[in-house]
Amino acid sequence: MSTVIETRNLKKNYEMGSVIVHALRGINLSVETGEFVSIMGASGSGKSTLMNMLGCLDTPSDGEYLLDGENVNNLTRNQYADIRNQKIGFVFQGFNLLAKTSALENVELPLFYDRSNRVPHTLKAAMGALERVGLADRVHHQPNQMSGGEQQRVAVARALVNNPAIILADEPTGNLDSHTSVEILALFQELNDQGITVVLVTHEPDIALYSRRVIQMSDGRIVGDRTVKNRLIAKEVLPTLPTIENGENGEDKS
Repeated sequence: MSTVIETRNLKKNYEMGSVIVHALRGINLSVETGEFVSIMGASGSGKSTLMNMLGCLDTPSDGEYLLDGENVNNLTRNQYADIRNQKIGFVFQGFNLLAKTSALENVELPLFYDRSNRVPHTLKAAMGALERVGLADRVHHQPNQMSGGEQQRVAVARALVNNPAIILADEPTGNLDSHTSVEILALFQELNDQGITVVLVTHEPDIALYSRRVIQMSDGRIVGDRTVKNRLIAKEVLPTLPTIENGENGEDKS
């Protein structure tokens, strides 16, 4: 297997007045193609900062980051935008869908920003991505016509449409009830089984058990790196969970 993510002594400092906050304190991390990795840690541990670095949404104060074999240090703004568009698929806790736009149009949107024109038939690609996540019958629905789980599936389809090297998922189940959360995790496991690299940020230990490897962070450092033993298989867990009768928006009603 090849290495899709490699960081070398990655550091990130923020100046807050006269105080310097050391958000990342020398991160050395390697993720192989086809892995499913969870990054865990309490608030302030640095996991979100690390995710921003891996997604090329922010630049390090020091150290190196290689994405899919390419050193992304010192790229121009346009080059960073191209890297994000072509190599990374993002899935966020809040879905980040355009409200008055259909599922198909939401998924197609990233292709309009791909200046390399790698995907010439954008509509066909968007439709294929929605079929891949089981939403072929929802292509013309707007977000307010879909459940939270369906909206997150649209977000996953949007992340897939550019055939990225990696999917970065930031608390993707944070706004979903337990049953819908496991449905989304089943989708991530299915995509991972197809060879897609998945990196998932979560603060929930039970969610991390669906991945294959867990990176534990604390105070800007990696303090643990372990293979998941007795990994949970989402499709096996789903039949044991009650469905939420009134959770039409996919929200946790507890």
